[in-house]
Amino acid sequence: MRYHPNPISPVVSRRAFLKSSSALAAGLPLSGLFAAAQKQTKGPLMAYVGTFSSPLRDTLPTQVDLPPGNGRGIHLFQVDRNTGVLTPNGVYELGTSPSCLALNAAGTRLYSSNETDRVGDSKEGTVSAFAINRADGQLKLLNSVRSGGAGPTYVSLHPSGRFLFVANYFGGSVAVLPLLSDGRLGDATDVKSDSGNIGPVRAIHAPEGTFAFSGHDRTHAHMIQADPAGRLVLHIDLGLDRIFVWKFDCEIGVLTPNDPAGIQLPPGDGPRHFHFHPNGRWFYSIQEEGSNIVLFDYDAASGRLAARQTLSSLPSGFAGSNFCSEILVSADGRFVYAGNRLHDSISIFSIAPTGELGFVGEEWTHGNYPRSFSFDPAGRFLYCCNQRGDNVVSFRVNRKTGGLKFTGHYTPVGNPSIITFLDLSRAG
Repeated sequence: MRYHPNPISPVVSRRAFLKSSSALAAGLPLSGLFAAAQKQTKGPLMAYVGTFSSPLRDTLPTQVDLPPGNGRGIHLFQVDRNTGVLTPNGVYELGTSPSCLALNAAGTRLYSSNETDRVGDSKEGTVSAFAINRADGQLKLLNSVRSGGAGPTYVSLHPSGRFLFVANYFGGSVAVLPLLSDGRLGDATDVKSDSGNIGPVRAIHAPEGTFAFSGHDRTHAHMIQADPAGRLVLHIDLGLDRIFVWKFDCEIGVLTPNDPAGIQLPPGDGPRHFHFHPNGRWFYSIQEEGSNIVLFDYDAASGRLAARQTLSSLPSGFAGSNFCSEILVSADGRFVYAGNRLHDSISIFSIAPTGELGFVGEEWTHGNYPRSFSFDPAGRFLYCCNQRGDNVVSFRVNRKTGGLKFTGHYTPVGNPSIITFLDLSRAG
């Protein structure tokens, strides 16, 4: 079942308004002003929110994080570019927890990892492909395929746009899925299962007094993404405390171990996500149970990672349990943002000319269990998905200081997991 979208009202940007005002002062016809404004803003800014959504929770397996199932699939919103307000614009109902979303470069296709651990008799999750209506941002399901393991938790596109990578958290595996000419997904061209020594229950670098334990019971692939050049692919296994590095054959979609094949993090720290600096040479990894960030120097030619700095994701003096979540580098390469669950904060770090981080401050997420956060395309707002708070909140970004200021806007969404943006005013 699918809800009817709300009508989209036309949006005129502040820049278009200022240009129109200048034109009016110059004596241009009023009809020409509105035509100019429409030309500046051809379409809305859309937001897609993936959720944990299992309406049949009594008959489906439990999801990764409780409480499961409050979402209804992929929630669509129109974004006010000036205030950051999200206006509901429909729901694509999907009861398989589309917890991670990825857009293609043209903005014509959306892909979701559906975080279940079985579909029918198959002990695998699925990945779905959607066509995007460029007029209103609505979604149409193209197809769904098996993900190559249970509990797919992360998807990303190769820079060539020809393959989708999947990390299967419950299955401890990663997979490569080809994209067909119409944007549909083909069956996996490669699946790799993680193996090695499972880390200890307590992290080496955990805060004092922590009882945080999440994934050191078995292998748990948590993220996979190509490096900026697309020649190498990196993926994280939280249970193994390891970052894997693969060579990628973009002709046939196959991963082969790089030399070196990866790097080990301190036992129990639990690497979760990573983000490259815009210069492609600095690589920041956040550890879920260790509550820390590691700066690596990355050699794109060899795929070698060399750790250079480790620091806490939490303010000085913190004690108790915390689970880290998201890590983002600002587009200008000046700041790093790190998510803390239970502490329910986003920590802000400045980036020195050497790439090293310095703690700037923290901002309360105004909700419970911030699973992820994202910037809008202009970098003016940061949106945080409070998974257990059942809301998405927005912050205005101070680009000079890196600071975040709560806008006062709460958007109710059941168990939000990820938010991604599509600017329909740009050519598809």
